[in-house]
Amino acid sequence: RTQGHQERNLQHALGEIDRMASALGVPDATREMASVMYRRALSEDLLPGRSIESVATAVLYAACRQENIPRSLNEITPVSRVNRKEIGRCYRYLSKELELEIEPADPKQYVPRFASKLDASTEIQEKAKEIIDVGTEAGLLSGKSPTGFAAAAIYAASLLCNDRVTQQTVAEAANVTEVTIRNRYQEQMEAMGLEM
Repeated sequence: RTQGHQERNLQHALGEIDRMASALGVPDATREMASVMYRRALSEDLLPGRSIESVATAVLYAACRQENIPRSLNEITPVSRVNRKEIGRCYRYLSKELELEIEPADPKQYVPRFASKLDASTEIQEKAKEIIDVGTEAGLLSGKSPTGFAAAAIYAASLLCNDRVTQQTVAEAANVTEVTIRNRYQEQMEAMGLEM
């Protein structure tokens, strides 16, 4: 009987992973990795006290990070059935318990996707990556959201390339706040030794 129950839960979880992965445009290999992580969490008895949805979302987020497919918590939350805080908590727990080796997300990974949403030129993308490199070397990234950092770099690059995009437009494309863009932008400009 418990076997049937576990089997049903597993089917439900795998269905959730598939549903969210489709909504996010995640490749099959990454879905498969998320499914494998879910099965591991199940076999190592890490699920009690956590909802199937939160674990399914957390493993999908972890798989995306491991496969260098940039999807932020802000992007994953709307397709999940749990809130951002719960996803983050579950992700931290599972990555510790399953000893997942996950590098911090590189803001440069987000540049092409955000730039394409904004129809930004290759010149802006290259400049944004350069701004991110300078900011990273200056230690600005520590504790900051990589998506906000990438968005601010695109905004800064658009100004430096005389092809201005508004903070609001960039904020919407990157799913971050205008305040985040303003704050990161000011730090990045200072790191580059430029006046605003």
